[in-house]
Amino acid sequence: MSEAVLKRADSPEARAEGAARVAVTRLVLTDFRCYRRLKLEVDARPVVLFGPNGAGKTNLLEAVSFLAPGRGLRRAPLAEVRRRGAGRDASWAVAATVAGARGPVEIGTGDAVGDGQGPRRVVKIDGQRVRGPSALAEVVHAVWLTPDMDRLFEDRASARRRFMDRLVYGFDPRHAARVSAYERAMRERARLLRGGPADPAWLAALEHRMASEGVAIAASRREVLGRLKGACASAPGPFPAADVAVSGLVEDWLGETPALEAEARFRARLAAGRGEDAVTGGAAEGPHKSVFVVRHRDSGVPAEQCSTGEQKALVTAVVLATAEVQAEARGVAPLILLDEVAAHLDERRRHELFERLLGLGAQAWLAGTDRGVFAGLEAHAQFFRVADATVRPASGV
Repeated sequence: MSEAVLKRADSPEARAEGAARVAVTRLVLTDFRCYRRLKLEVDARPVVLFGPNGAGKTNLLEAVSFLAPGRGLRRAPLAEVRRRGAGRDASWAVAATVAGARGPVEIGTGDAVGDGQGPRRVVKIDGQRVRGPSALAEVVHAVWLTPDMDRLFEDRASARRRFMDRLVYGFDPRHAARVSAYERAMRERARLLRGGPADPAWLAALEHRMASEGVAIAASRREVLGRLKGACASAPGPFPAADVAVSGLVEDWLGETPALEAEARFRARLAAGRGEDAVTGGAAEGPHKSVFVVRHRDSGVPAEQCSTGEQKALVTAVVLATAEVQAEARGVAPLILLDEVAAHLDERRRHELFERLLGLGAQAWLAGTDRGVFAGLEAHAQFFRVADATVRPASGV
């Protein structure tokens, strides 16, 4: 009897069969972190990286994260990413072939040095230079969890806001560009206000840009969190159910008034706040002040007041629900990057994590020190041993 006939209809392989996904099939690193040169070829199955601490596992996940919009999973300065000893004029680079719904796409990104302008990130898609990392949202969407995010809900509101916006990127590819445009306009407005009397027309133009982009940002957040709310509230299995929401002035206005009226109110608020903003910098109100709110649904306790273990479980549950809703909404499962996540889950939750990853058909990249933690993936994933910045395929146990 054939293997296809033997495959259970409700198995992870059967649920994932035929599912579209984003998958890295070739990854080439040059002077990136601990890697002088690395070429790694994989297929669309999950990728498990195991080896001792400091071997280079997280660096590989970070390289993959640079294929998506943003500053990577560590949010590191570009100069810090360059391999130590590579020389001040050397450039780091990440190149990849990414399979997706529209076929294979070639992505290249790295820093441009030596032109007198300081480190700048360059992005190319199929050999054509694009304006910036936000263009990657049209090709790759990714979600990730790292040890630094274990206490996300106790971190500053800005960290939770970045986490929320990364969730939104997977649903609205233009969201990343809007956030960048909003922040640029806000910085330019703050510079003008600090410099003393400024051209009112110039300020008004910047405030118009902030209002239009800011309302679009708030609207995307409300829409995406509305989609996620049901999935997070009804999380299956041992992961906790969560209530998710965004709290902010502009988001609140959108719950009461049409978008055009919200824009007008925001422009008026910015114009009235010029004096205060000239002293404090930035802007006193806007979507850059909004807060990502999560509660444990069963207990009603805010996530920041939950135990460390429940906080980890909550953020994992939100990421899994996001990946599942993205796959349903876009028809394409995202890349999922999990650094030392499985080791900190109990056996029931670890089993559930692997089942849901396989059910999604997503290419997940999982890193950990102990191969045994990933025993549940032995028959379904490709394993690589990482040691001293060397990556080698690992045979089965």
